[in-house]
Amino acid sequence: MHVYYEIKNIIMNQKKPFSKDIILLGNIEYVVNEIVEKLRDDVLRKIRRTGGVVGISGGIDSSVCLALSARAFGPDKVLGIMLPEKDSSPDSEMLASELAAKFGVKAITENITGALNGFRCYERRDEAVKRIFPEYDPRTYKMKIAVKDTGLFSNLPPVFYLIIIDKEGNEQEKILPVKEYLQIVASSNFKQRTRMSMLYHHAECLHYAVIGTPNRHEQEQGFFVKYGDGGADVMPIGNLYKTQVYQLAEYLGVPGGIIERTPTTDTYSAEQTQEEFFYQLPFAQMDRYWYAFEKGYPVTEVAEVMGETPERVEALFRGFERRRRTTEYLRMAPVRDYYGI
Repeated sequence: MHVYYEIKNIIMNQKKPFSKDIILLGNIEYVVNEIVEKLRDDVLRKIRRTGGVVGISGGIDSSVCLALSARAFGPDKVLGIMLPEKDSSPDSEMLASELAAKFGVKAITENITGALNGFRCYERRDEAVKRIFPEYDPRTYKMKIAVKDTGLFSNLPPVFYLIIIDKEGNEQEKILPVKEYLQIVASSNFKQRTRMSMLYHHAECLHYAVIGTPNRHEQEQGFFVKYGDGGADVMPIGNLYKTQVYQLAEYLGVPGGIIERTPTTDTYSAEQTQEEFFYQLPFAQMDRYWYAFEKGYPVTEVAEVMGETPERVEALFRGFERRRRTTEYLRMAPVRDYYGI
């Protein structure tokens, strides 16, 4: 059961003049208490579990979810699980350990490299990379996918590039054909789906719920893996913009190293930011544009506040609509109404 929390009186229903501050939460203590109470009610009473399991990566979203869970159930009823694999940044596990210690939550490590080898995750990915760069060897090169020509403000679809980096830091890049792009992404998605399986193993052993960590952008724009990081029992920050998640992190006392860390995908062997791969805008801008898009603010009003031209903002909004439409299947439950009596 996916639960997307509606935070009353926070994301305004009544139209106010658009401003850069419009998405900022006012009474953060009230917001936290509302989320904690609903989290407690949903997990303990509705789905009848006794605590929560959170996959922690040293990122801002999972950190806030762990802090909220510790408040809702008590630190002794929360398990943090670090799920590294051979491409993971060492910083992720270090920051996740610091987070768990800060909130008094037990944390364990489940290295999923062996499982991914069993799925031939790396082999399938590297096979596609080598079709583009025959010289690619994962022992001597790192790789990532990036959007180089965004097209955000021109109503054009993104152009994905494959980038490989040798040990000396020299980069090569080529436009990534659709076939290879799909194979690399499909292979990499084994990582999120393996993590989800491990979270549910521990949750079922403890009779706990799996606490999902996606924020509003990840849900609405489709930046998650279906039945991977999109698989959870409850999603306490599923209606919060990234700016709001950072506000909660400050209030809850999330360690500064996590708050200051640049959000990354932590998926490919080369370091890659979420902006570079998917969003194509810093979250401080993306939050405000997406809010205006969702709430139906006039393009001219948004353009004036954001210092952009109406034409570029209109193209941006069309791109948002296309992205939401093309990722709708990720948010759909399985279709089952074929026949009934």
